[in-house]
Amino acid sequence: MRIIGIDPGSLTTGIGIIEIKNNNAVLVEYDAISMSSKHPLTQRLKKIYDTCLKKIKKYKPDEFAIETVFYGKNIQSTLKLGQARGVAIIAAVNSGIPVSEYSPREVKKSVTGNGAASKEQVQFMIKSILAIKENPAFIDSSDALAISLCHFYSLQSKINKSYNRINNWKEFVDKNPGRVVK
Repeated sequence: MRIIGIDPGSLTTGIGIIEIKNNNAVLVEYDAISMSSKHPLTQRLKKIYDTCLKKIKKYKPDEFAIETVFYGKNIQSTLKLGQARGVAIIAAVNSGIPVSEYSPREVKKSVTGNGAASKEQVQFMIKSILAIKENPAFIDSSDALAISLCHFYSLQSKINKSYNRINNWKEFVDKNPGRVVK
């Protein structure tokens, strides 16, 4: 199974793709769409849509995960973020891929164990979990990978709850070796 994660933004949108092999997450690709504020928003939204569609066609993900909008102090920024999310979601829907949404707090907690973790902490954990040697050029790329992982962990959790309840940490570690950072 492949999962594409999107960290939407009107200036930088992160893209992270993982593949699940033997119940472990493996890095496929990460990227970022970097745009100038000098370009009209409509052109930036088209670039997000086109790039998402291109990545979907190239990597053929089975699942699409995206971060939800959080309310900021600047309503214009929040509206632009919502529009960026919308075009990315439409790219997935038009490609027939199921869409899941996660709050920033959910994503951080699933990867670091702390819903208030910094972007740097998230990036550190992503590098550890996916065995990435260098820092991605944009922190939005590691955020997108975190969103992909959050979705994988969410799917795993649903399967574990419905089929096989975990009663202690040893069982958890034995059943989820890919989530253990050494």
